[in-house]
Amino acid sequence: MPPKEILCPLMEEPEVLQELLREKRGGAVNIQIPQRGDKRALVLMAERNACDALEKRNARAQIKEERTVGAVRELAQALGMKTVPRRIEGFDISNTQGVLSVASMVVFIDGEAAHSEYRHFRIKTVEGANDFASMNEVLGRRFERTLREDPAERWVMPDMVLIDGGPEQLRFALEAVHALGLEVPMFGLAKEEEAIWLPDREEPILLDHHTPALHLIQRIRDESHRFAISYHRSLRGKAATHSTLEDIPGIGPSRRRALLAHFGSIRKMKELDDPEALLVVKGMTRPAAEAVFAALHPKDEEEK
Repeated sequence: MPPKEILCPLMEEPEVLQELLREKRGGAVNIQIPQRGDKRALVLMAERNACDALEKRNARAQIKEERTVGAVRELAQALGMKTVPRRIEGFDISNTQGVLSVASMVVFIDGEAAHSEYRHFRIKTVEGANDFASMNEVLGRRFERTLREDPAERWVMPDMVLIDGGPEQLRFALEAVHALGLEVPMFGLAKEEEAIWLPDREEPILLDHHTPALHLIQRIRDESHRFAISYHRSLRGKAATHSTLEDIPGIGPSRRRALLAHFGSIRKMKELDDPEALLVVKGMTRPAAEAVFAALHPKDEEEK
């Protein structure tokens, strides 16, 4: 709703706007262009505040542009690309001594993270801690989706791929893509000296550590690492829960959910001194409680 009084620094034919605002308000609206006094000082202060706000917004926009689109342009120039990549995908492998190996795919579009495009992979064909073979498997599975005939299942082709690692990881990743008859710009980022490795270069590219381009690929690498680790940890937690509850006879999904909802964790249940404490959980019988207690206290059973 328009206010009753509006102060302006300058306006031609204020009567026209004034009449329109009166109709909208359904009452008096007075537009003034003060030349002196407190109202003039108020107009000048508003102008200064507006200019300051505009400068700050422009500064923020410039910083954001340097960190995102500007950084991508700088990266393309450093890598000798003819076109500026819009979609960059980053890949990383995570495992614990070769157990529960997983991979992550993160996506940055125009230099900004596109979280809805992130994907997880469980390593299926590689045994043990072989990051090279795991990367080969994941890149093959990812780009196989690009070739699918069904548009609903087909994944968008990236403009560039970042591999967490040096020349060996890069070589295994390239082999997977070439085996499918595809070509995509790809490079590796090795943690030592943050060196950039390209397929057709024997020596790495070392960017100044203060350049937006290096900061961008570091963000992509770190994000792929974080995303892989978080998925790996979630699988480890599920595996731990499975080993302690799902293998107990008579403890089905409903009882498992009820136990965890009541006690909060397996650790809390291990702290119990007597199976009687488990009977307070809805659906638990004495035989089921004794079975859970025995599974969580194997040493106690051996002593008996």
